[in-house]
Amino acid sequence: MNRDLRRDLYAAGAAVLLFATAAVVGHAIENSAGSLHLAWAPLYAWWSPQVGPGTPAAITLAAAVIAYGPSLAARLPWRALVPVTWFVAMAWTWSLALIDGWHYGIERRLTTRYEYLTVIDRFDDIGATLRGFTQHILIDSPDHWPPHIAGHPPAATLTFVWLDRIGLGGGGWAGVFCITVGASAAAAVLVAVRALADETLARQTAPFVALAPAAIWVGASADGYFAAVAAWAVALLALAATGGRRALAFGSGLLLGLTVYLSYGLTLFAIIAAAVLLLTWRQWPLTLLLPLLAGAAVVPVAFTLAGFNWWEAYHLLVERYYQGAAAIRPYWYFVWANLACTVLLVGLATVAGLRRTFATASAAFRRLRAGAPTSTDRLLGLVLAGLLMVLVADLSGMSKAETERIWLPFAFWLLPATALLPRGGQRGWLAAQVTVALTVNHLFHTGW
Repeated sequence: MNRDLRRDLYAAGAAVLLFATAAVVGHAIENSAGSLHLAWAPLYAWWSPQVGPGTPAAITLAAAVIAYGPSLAARLPWRALVPVTWFVAMAWTWSLALIDGWHYGIERRLTTRYEYLTVIDRFDDIGATLRGFTQHILIDSPDHWPPHIAGHPPAATLTFVWLDRIGLGGGGWAGVFCITVGASAAAAVLVAVRALADETLARQTAPFVALAPAAIWVGASADGYFAAVAAWAVALLALAATGGRRALAFGSGLLLGLTVYLSYGLTLFAIIAAAVLLLTWRQWPLTLLLPLLAGAAVVPVAFTLAGFNWWEAYHLLVERYYQGAAAIRPYWYFVWANLACTVLLVGLATVAGLRRTFATASAAFRRLRAGAPTSTDRLLGLVLAGLLMVLVADLSGMSKAETERIWLPFAFWLLPATALLPRGGQRGWLAAQVTVALTVNHLFHTGW
């Protein structure tokens, strides 16, 4: 066993120990003080060992990708690889969701009392609802919004309102939408890595994003949909910055603007957008900034003209957040237990890749400052920007539990670290990834 592999295994072992410690400490806190409001800390989940109709499909798909995924990712034409990765990610997400069965795994997810579909009828007059949206955020306000509606800007709920209006109403269609769109984040990551780094690194990433443990929480949650919108915003920006195409810059700006109106926390995507521009600053012309900023203004201007005040809503959300469980959930625990949850979200292969990222980061920064970065250096910049988003979200205090769902949009940008793993060990690390996902989904009922 060579030294790098040994260190990778140490990093993976440390990540397992971190999660185990968070579980032991979390159970002790909950049993003594009851302040976590979690049935199985640090996860928002319930112990519920089970198998279901998705079990054989998930195991079969995982075995097939472990056996053939790395070689196919290296050989398939690029135009085929991107949609194939999306398809495999979709199949993986469907399989994991169906372990809980159609009703509990998909149809019911977005219809609980916390979720978006419970308020569809309150958007009969969209204009009036937007103008009065902020009046129902606080818990002591009349007809206050359920947690997820109050916790997000109205573009999140409006997505499901519009689905309902075109005849795709109900939890089943909402789940299908979130899984289909959410799984496309895997394809977006490949596109961005190829544009910023190179095709070889993107190909090495493909099997890992296709079988990411994050798929557990993509199916079926609105945060999977948010992750895909944000991922395509980054991918389009990477293509625009490296190709100089203004239409792509406008499209990226449009999606970035929408992202901020899907989730307040996704304003942190300004970090990764800035990283893309910094990593490619010698390639893109200043004229790209105008269409990028113009695109980014479209959604905010539309909602503002419709009567929704984003800043007022955000400040009310902060107040609402501390009207609930966050008021008693201890910051000192979640500030590190959230990272333990992230281990399950991205998997042990990503942990090993992050270990290699840190090991080479200083040399990469020197080359970046000198203006002579390699493709691997640019990949490291992308991954570190993703990690910075996670750390800022963590330290903010606005992420106490449920981060395995809430941080989905950030987690997809840690997965490219797997491209740093040696090709000869890809199958073993893929096995580690799927083992995490299958174990979690068969032992726990994840919900929100």
